[in-house]
Order: sequence, then structure tokens, then C-alpha cells
Amino acid sequence: MDSLVLFCTGALLAGGLFWFVCILGPAEQKGKRAVDLSGGSIASDKVQDNYKQYWSFFRRPKEIETAEKVPDFVDTFYNLVTDIYEWGWGQSFHFSPSIPGKSHAEATRLHEQMAVDLIDVKPGERILDVGCGVGGPMRAIAAHSRAKVVGITINEYQVNRARSHNKKAGLDSLCEVVCGNFLQMPFADNSFDGAYSIEATCHAPKLEEVYAEVLRVLKPGSLYVSYEWITTDKYKADDAEHVEIIQGIERGDALPGLRSYTDIAETARKVGFEVVKEKDLARPPANPWWSRLKMGRIAYWRNHILVSILSAIGIAPKGTVDVHEMLFHTADYLTRGGETGIFSPMHMVLLRKPRTASS
Repeated sequence: MDSLVLFCTGALLAGGLFWFVCILGPAEQKGKRAVDLSGGSIASDKVQDNYKQYWSFFRRPKEIETAEKVPDFVDTFYNLVTDIYEWGWGQSFHFSPSIPGKSHAEATRLHEQMAVDLIDVKPGERILDVGCGVGGPMRAIAAHSRAKVVGITINEYQVNRARSHNKKAGLDSLCEVVCGNFLQMPFADNSFDGAYSIEATCHAPKLEEVYAEVLRVLKPGSLYVSYEWITTDKYKADDAEHVEIIQGIERGDALPGLRSYTDIAETARKVGFEVVKEKDLARPPANPWWSRLKMGRIAYWRNHILVSILSAIGIAPKGTVDVHEMLFHTADYLTRGGETGIFSPMHMVLLRKPRTASS
């Protein structure tokens, strides 16, 4: 009898672990399993050291204000977080307003499709994804518009993930991924029919540098839309809580420093763009973009337990627990930023490259 009880208990535990890892474990886009979590291009035994290196940047803040240091800073961050993002969030590393009656995946897809609709491209035209990550938006946009999308990301691991996903989705003929720095892009002048960036240019130390590069590679008359991370008119620099929230977002998301909403259009005009439209897509009547973070708190705790177990038994690299905990705390700061109204991750600006130099 004791043996039967022991057997049943063991079977129950094994079945529970299988369900926890294999059923609950994958991301909603089924892109990554918990047992496959890694440190990106970082060797497993170096993940913890690189996590410490990431935090060391904030002890030398001037270094993340220069174009020379930002690639290492951002590349380290995305090596650490890419697998966790894919596993726990999906293949689109951005937010979107919640839509009644729509799933998070559907709301995300509509948010991405709106970006390409705004730049008015035609099937077969060549457009640029500035900071493409693992290519979730790229695939949605290519499938929706039938345009040829070229994505650029600083992180080599993300390039390989994106190419793999593109092939699995049957979109590799429309989607191309390049490893490079969007502050110094390896593309010819006047070579794209449109461009977009979705919550990516926040990693640039100076917005004018990335906007100038996008302007350079666009054909005259072409449109560029960007969803920017900003502080809103409700942010008060002398409010200690506001400062804590914004610094928490910056440190947990590899940001040299969040910009004010007033800086976006001004910077675009400064480098030579015409501003067609500007709107914060997070403002009412839009539904809260942070609701997904609040609803996911149980999943965060579940995932944290799972990551801790996998790290303890040697499946996940040492340091993965630290990275997951950092992202958990960052989610809290993001939620507080949304609830207080001092932060938005989707300040939309639609820009046009002048048709002639004189215009």
C-alpha cells in the first residue's frame, strides 16, 4: 500500500511538473519553452557575470549617453532578456492598447498593422523595421501589407531567432533581418519606400541620431512612423515617486534616459522631417495598455518559481533568476507609470521625408 501511495505521489508530481513546464511554459506565440531558456549569445556560465555587467553601466551613467557605449549596453540587455520575453510575452516585444472582445495577441497584431497602414506602402515595396527584435511585428506587417520588410537589430541572437521564425511562418521571402546598429545603418541613401519603429528608438542615446539615419535611407516623399516611449505632461521632475517610477523603467529596460513628449516632433523637424501627425495612442479613450501586466502577475510568480527550479537543477543558466526578477520589478514600474499617467510607450509620430531638398 505504501509503495502504491509513493508511486501515485511521484506520478502526480511528475505530471504536475510536465504540465507546469510544457503546457504553461511556452510563450503565447509558442516561440520558446521554459526548458530552452538561455542567455542569448552569452555562454551559459557567463550569464550571471553579464547581468552584473549590465547593472554596472548604471554606476557609470555617462557611458550610456554615448553612441560608442550604447551597442554593448543594449546588446547585453537583449542577450539576457530575449528568451524570457519570448517565453513569457510572445514574439512582439511591445505594448498595445487593450481592445474589448479581442485577445492580447489580436490587439498586438492590430497595433502593428496600424503602423504599416499609416505609412501607406504597396505590395512589393521595400520598408525598414528600425529595431526589429525577433521579428514579431515584421511578420504581422509583411503578411498584412505584402511589402518586403528589412529589419535591423543590434543583437545577433535576435537575428537568428527572427530568421528562424520567418522561415517557420513561410515569410522568409518577404522578411530580411540584418545585424547592425540603427545609429549607423548599413543601407544606401534613398533606398526604402517607408519605415517604422515600434518602441525601439528609446534605446538611442540621442533621438536625432537615429532619426537622421532613417531620413537618410528613406526615398524622398516616403513616410516613417514611430511609437515612442515618453514621459507625459503629467510627469513632475520634482515628485520623488515620479522620479522613482521613471528611473525604474529606464534601468529595467536598458534606456539611456526617457524623453519628454515635447522632444519628439521637435527632434524630427530638427533633422529635416516634416511632421504629418502626432498622437499619444495611450490616451483615453484608449483602454489601458498596462492591463496585460496586471493580469499577468500570477503568471509572473508561476514563471519565477519555474525559472528558480530550472536554474537550481542546472537547466537554466545561473543568473536567469536575477534577470527574471529584474523584469518582474520593471513590470511593476511600468504599471505604475501607466496608472499615474506619467509614462506612455506609444506616443505616435508620423513623419515624411521632404520630396525635394528645398521643401
